[in-house]
Amino acid sequence: MHGTGVPLITPFDADGELDEERLREVTRWVDDGGVDFVVPCGSNSEAELMGIEERARVVEVVADETDLPIVAGTGHPGLKETLRQTELADEAGADAALVVTPFYYGYDDEELEAYYREVADESPIPVYLYSVPVYTGVALDPEVVGRLAAHDNIAGMKDSSGDIERFQRERRLTADEEFDLLVGSGSVYAHALASGGDGGILGLANVAPERASEIFKLHQAGEDESARQLNAELVELNRAVTSEYGVPGAKAAMAERGVDAGHPRKPHRGVSDDVRAEIVELIDEMTP
Repeated sequence: MHGTGVPLITPFDADGELDEERLREVTRWVDDGGVDFVVPCGSNSEAELMGIEERARVVEVVADETDLPIVAGTGHPGLKETLRQTELADEAGADAALVVTPFYYGYDDEELEAYYREVADESPIPVYLYSVPVYTGVALDPEVVGRLAAHDNIAGMKDSSGDIERFQRERRLTADEEFDLLVGSGSVYAHALASGGDGGILGLANVAPERASEIFKLHQAGEDESARQLNAELVELNRAVTSEYGVPGAKAAMAERGVDAGHPRKPHRGVSDDVRAEIVELIDEMTP
């Protein structure tokens, strides 16, 4: 899983039900935009607001619509549910599983490492670690990541901490393994690539898949300064559709770009007119 991945937005209708036709349209949109792989049922997908069977159906629809590699979000707070979700993702056509850190009870490093080892031992598909402390309050320690990287069925990690120093430590500690280190923050994509990252899973890629993908292509071509410049031009848009206005902001931005991503699922609410106007302005400023 190298290159630009997208944590695929999940469209819901006005009643909060999965909108499969719009999901197909969104999948085609990012595929046509040049992303390298797709990640249904991640944080930007509102996965925590979906049930086990519903998540499995999302993966099934996405797999039916694209030939791109699929890393399905399968993490739940408990081991049993995570293993069941991973099994269903495999059956639905996923190539790998993205497993968020267990949260809520404040597990220590030893417990987190043991959890991931058990998931990887049982998983029928390769496992990617997922550290997103802004939502979970849990950040995987780089030393734990380094030890887990040696497991035969742990293929990589998405680090959404936004901490480049942490990312660089993770790279150093996994350098001897076949381990895909992916950044989860679009604001530091170019910097993470220059620090040895293999790619990213970026909420921004739902809104501007062609621009996010171009950052990676510039890096591959050895044009890191151009990659950083493009990344800087996208920072404000990335902020608006991730940390500032979240999934509702991303869906509003996608609508402005001509792709109907449906409604956010409650308790999310749609953005205000003022926020929508701000998003429109940021999209208008985006480099063609």
